[in-house]
Amino acid sequence: MQAFFITNLEPIMFWEFVSLILGGLGYQRPYIKVPTWMVSCIVSLHQCRNDKLYNYSVSPHYMLQLASRTRTFDCSAAQNHLGYSPVVSMKDGIKLTIQSFSHLANDSFYTKYGNFNEQSKAEKMLGSGIVADILLWRDERRTFACFFTLVLVYCWFFLCGRTFASSFADLLLLVIVALYGHGILSSKICGFAVQEIPSSRFKVTESEAQQAMTSIAHTWNKGVRRIKSLAKGEDWSKFFRVVISIYLFKSIQAYSVAVLFGSVLVFAFTAFFVYDQYEAEIDALRILIFCGMVELKGLLLRKLPASISSFSQHDNVLHQEKVPARVKEWK
Repeated sequence: MQAFFITNLEPIMFWEFVSLILGGLGYQRPYIKVPTWMVSCIVSLHQCRNDKLYNYSVSPHYMLQLASRTRTFDCSAAQNHLGYSPVVSMKDGIKLTIQSFSHLANDSFYTKYGNFNEQSKAEKMLGSGIVADILLWRDERRTFACFFTLVLVYCWFFLCGRTFASSFADLLLLVIVALYGHGILSSKICGFAVQEIPSSRFKVTESEAQQAMTSIAHTWNKGVRRIKSLAKGEDWSKFFRVVISIYLFKSIQAYSVAVLFGSVLVFAFTAFFVYDQYEAEIDALRILIFCGMVELKGLLLRKLPASISSFSQHDNVLHQEKVPARVKEWK
């Protein structure tokens, strides 16, 4: 049996190619980027040490040049013997290559991510679409563009010293002037083509409007049902959750709105990415905290008077009896 090296015949940075393979096999890529001049100094010192010790191996300078060059891998043998022509994308090719070399994978990583089509919990929470690609840093250019745009909007509304209405009016005026200026431009300026914005971009279809109104109505009805449930006094756990939520909202109001929105912006672009990278560790910590809260709840119930403790247990029994009835209704 003879092995053939196959790629999609497109040039790629050698370091990027190696990083994709090693990352797919579960070996962590370096997060700290060292400047080029520092790497050159380290490589030169390493080369001098090898020369002093008469240790003649592969030159580090050669490895550094190899890693920093763009290469197109030779697939002539596969083309001559197999009649190969590139039919898969780089992403699919990397995936198939990783699956072929699964015996070289990092065991802890491969047992966790052996199914490459399986989505992570963070990706499922974000809807597995454009939002997931942005917040999980799958497309770094798009993520940086969105983050930079949101930072500009944040500075425009909260750090310019104007009121919210004045900032919104100025932003609307700026958008109108930009659209009008783009509309009167010619199709070519200095040899560069100017793309026109089609009018369909500003239209909202009937299905989209109906879907938006349906979502608003569903959210409103859900809130009304919860308020009715609280008014009946049947679910004490829901009551305590609402009280804690209101208390947290009251505590947040002590801070300024600018600090609140800034914290949300930073949280959105960091929390989901961290959870996607350390999903197992965070889930284990969450289970540990949940078990601790259950133990604390049991300890508090044992410290309560007998009348209140018996009332709480009776409420839990009533809640458990209602769960099968609700399941039957859904069936």
